[in-house]
Amino acid sequence: MSTLDFGLLIEAEDLVPHLGNDKLRIVDLSRTSVYEQLHIPHAIHLKPKLLVRQEEQAMGLLPEAEGLQALIEFLNISPEHHVVAYDDEGGAWAGRLIWNLHCIGFENTSLLNGGIHAWLGAGLPTSAEVPQFEPVEQFVTIQSNAQKDVQIDYAELKQSVENQSIQVWDCRTEDEYTGLRLAARRGGHIPSARHFEWSTALNRENHLKLHPLSRTQQRLEQLGFQLNEPVVVYCQSHHRSGLAYILGRLLGWNIRAYDGAWSEWGNRLDSPIATGELPS
Repeated sequence: MSTLDFGLLIEAEDLVPHLGNDKLRIVDLSRTSVYEQLHIPHAIHLKPKLLVRQEEQAMGLLPEAEGLQALIEFLNISPEHHVVAYDDEGGAWAGRLIWNLHCIGFENTSLLNGGIHAWLGAGLPTSAEVPQFEPVEQFVTIQSNAQKDVQIDYAELKQSVENQSIQVWDCRTEDEYTGLRLAARRGGHIPSARHFEWSTALNRENHLKLHPLSRTQQRLEQLGFQLNEPVVVYCQSHHRSGLAYILGRLLGWNIRAYDGAWSEWGNRLDSPIATGELPS
């Protein structure tokens, strides 16, 4: 267990006293150009491509065991470490990293609220140095049974949708949801999916921090979601739904992500699809 007692969401000011702690691993998923110019001191840079396995019809799948092991070794984390992730886009890639880590059973994770924008907005120190760390003595081990709690595959989701036994949250844009914008062979959404765009939860007037969770919960409930019932979230490649997954966890929701996402569902010719306007 980590000695750092952080929740799943951490504010910039609360991270400052722990900078330099050897059990803290700060991971920056911003664009390379941003990281090279400035980042939180001691943060390592992770390219999002290390988080996904791309197949022809599915762009954002969870990597196989070897890819997950490579991620652990790149992050250089032991079971005693705590990972704080951030990015420059409001938390989608950072949330995706946290989801990957949850898939291997590593839960010592926090999202930095607002990412680098909130850090700069608070006037906190930055660095352009790339940190070097001694290799840890014992890497985090992959717990193969953890995945099923936070991930769902095409076959299981399709069956659950046909049985009407699962809530589905589509967090893409309205145009993608209705089928107006095509990002796969077929446009539209998974039947019965309700639409709540991921970025709706971000406050653009406050350094891309999350709106109060009570507001987001109210919006979700107004759309017909039951927060005491399980839900599956998806986008196009399980990038934007990285933040949606974190929101669900923060709301205490039993949430799993469909990492095949629309790139798989919409490219298959045998998947059920719904199109048309948003329910009013």
